[in-house]
Amino acid sequence: MRFEVLHIDACPNSAEAIERLREALVATGHPDAVVETRLLRTSEDAADAPFAGSPTITLDGTDLFPTTGQTNDLACRVYATPAGLAGVPTTAQIIDAITSRAH
Repeated sequence: MRFEVLHIDACPNSAEAIERLREALVATGHPDAVVETRLLRTSEDAADAPFAGSPTITLDGTDLFPTTGQTNDLACRVYATPAGLAGVPTTAQIIDAITSRAH
């Protein structure tokens, strides 16, 4: 399992996404899973990645929270959470996404 958090400099939610991902990995029994980060600096960088806004969390190169498409825009992402729209998914949502991929 290879996790990557794709992000941009201007996004304030990247650190929180990484923290929640690590919490979810512990909760799902994968505390030693590798989590890499990739800073996207240009639209070309975004076009070459499975990027849907910052932060995008991927597992083995696929977005954990697939949307209708990628973006080349260097922009923050919005996630639908039980509490409303947020800049990062909840830890529980990440756990669910990892668990559903593992089966």
